Amino acid sequence: MNIVCLKHYFLFLLRMNFTAEQIADILEGEVVGDPKTEVSKLSKIEEGQKGTLTFLANPKYTSYIYTTEASIAIVNKDFVPDQKLSMTLIKVDDAYQSFSKLLEYYNQVKLNKFGIDQPSSIADTAIIGKDIYVGAFTYIGEDVTIGDNVKIFQNSYIGDNVVIGNNTVLFSGAKIYSDSIIGENCVINSGAIIGADGFGFVPNDKGEYNKVPQIGNVIIENFVDIGAGTTIDRATLGSTVIRQGVKLDNQIQIAHNVEIGRNTVIAAQTGVAGSTKIGSNCQIGGQVGIAGHLIIGNGVRIQAQSGIGRNVKDDEILQGSPSFAYGDWNKSYVYFKNLPKLVKTVNDLEKKVNGNN
Repeated sequence: MNIVCLKHYFLFLLRMNFTAEQIADILEGEVVGDPKTEVSKLSKIEEGQKGTLTFLANPKYTSYIYTTEASIAIVNKDFVPDQKLSMTLIKVDDAYQSFSKLLEYYNQVKLNKFGIDQPSSIADTAIIGKDIYVGAFTYIGEDVTIGDNVKIFQNSYIGDNVVIGNNTVLFSGAKIYSDSIIGENCVINSGAIIGADGFGFVPNDKGEYNKVPQIGNVIIENFVDIGAGTTIDRATLGSTVIRQGVKLDNQIQIAHNVEIGRNTVIAAQTGVAGSTKIGSNCQIGGQVGIAGHLIIGNGVRIQAQSGIGRNVKDDEILQGSPSFAYGDWNKSYVYFKNLPKLVKTVNDLEKKVNGNN
């Protein structure tokens, strides 16, 4: 894919039409149909309207290619229609990746803002990179360092001594507490809170709870995505660490001193208690609860609504609360849902045995 050409075209995408021929050139694809067909918007295939560009990658959606009103569709090279099509096709090696790349640059253009809006507050000691955007009502504290091409949208808070790497985006209302370190090419969505105090309290002799000062920080490495409303607590001592490539969904709680390994993905409403270490390339479903001070290996997959109360070895697949092996859980569930019938069967057998006695 010609990335330079793609960026150039998308600088104009919001205000002009593109032909199938131009898009095929960008994607290094082949036009099947009218190369002069024009589009000005993107659409889902089931909701496509005239003048829009869509794509077909999942075979489940093949029927929509014959009913959609979209003017152009990106498809895989091996796609062969079994009905007549009125639209123009662009055949590429991977339709999903090609369309995703278009969406990525389309989104970049929409976010392509520069300058510092007013009112905003930026400390004199803050170091600000080139080509940044700071939205109105944003606060940037003392000794903050912000890299090049960073976008900070309205109503955001950046505490003292924070470091933010190049090309990172903070959407409206993100809060970054003091001493946090955020890498390059990260996305932090609205309402996310990075570096709030960890949940540290100790009981005293009166049965009250005294707060344990949380003096560590949060380190977020490069290419991390953090969903809206997600909270990542600062460490008691040391650092809470989110490694490169991690993707966190909305409304996730990451407690103090947790470490999440590279390229791990976690779905919404999951909670990870303090000092647990999660390995690389894990996949964790929604509403999972993980107890504290555990070690979760690499390549682990945890099904939604599972409860993890023990260490987990590499590549285990778990389900249930408390969780156990995914295959065993499925077998057990078959018995569990038939438990009333099994109990009745046992009772009937007991009656027969007792009657015979």
